Amino acid sequence: MPSSEPVLSVVIPCYNERGTIHSCLERVLRSPVDSIEVVVVDDGSSDGTRDLLTRGPALDPRVRVVLHAQNGGKGAALRTGFQEARGRFVLIQDADLEYDPNEYPKLLQPLLEDRADVVFGSRFAGGGPHRVLYYWHSVANHMLTTLSNMLTDLNLTDMETCYKVFRREVLQQLTLEENRFGIEPELTAKVAGLGVRVYEVPISYHGRTYAEGKKIGLKDAFRAVYCIVRYGVPARISAAEVARSQAAAARDAERDEARTSADRAQAARRN
Repeated sequence: MPSSEPVLSVVIPCYNERGTIHSCLERVLRSPVDSIEVVVVDDGSSDGTRDLLTRGPALDPRVRVVLHAQNGGKGAALRTGFQEARGRFVLIQDADLEYDPNEYPKLLQPLLEDRADVVFGSRFAGGGPHRVLYYWHSVANHMLTTLSNMLTDLNLTDMETCYKVFRREVLQQLTLEENRFGIEPELTAKVAGLGVRVYEVPISYHGRTYAEGKKIGLKDAFRAVYCIVRYGVPARISAAEVARSQAAAARDAERDEARTSADRAQAARRN
């Protein structure tokens, strides 16, 4: 990896993804981003994935592989990946290719234009082709997003999306705790608590069935509700404090400017 800071760090949490890990790496490395690094965190795979991470596209100099001794969950893998990331922006990519790396530029655009600090890729904002799958999964996603929005005061359409992109300095302000899929509502709540600029862009989605390796289940939905409440309430309080602090700073700046203008006018009269 060159010593200069890459524009984008792609963090790939990986657990028993033997069937997709090489395809994922190939597509990420071919994505239309000139300056990229890939951090693969193998979270205790037991299906031969680790062997695949010693050859092929995993040997590309832009790829770094970090191994967990045992499976800790998606959240645990992401924490490791975030610590290893060196790019200006950090993006989460699942290894199962439900999300398309060709869409990285549209996710990065609000960040590069300095309009956003965090960008969510929404599967429900009408952005591209979607595989038609489980109705009740979509219902659960909408319900969880609505509950999250109620506590964070964000108006997201897809809180549970994998595609979240952060300025690295934003991630460095977060202390993350969740080990499994509860990391998604935790990230959302804690970002909201910082009072940073959040954007959402539409993306395509190519979902998998359980037979094809999908891992999230009903117990994860219940955990998500718990995490939304656990992290959402403090986040709402924190966001309110940030807003009050920003308003006070704006008032102070306005008052200082008025005093400066008055002093200049008085000095002009004396002269």
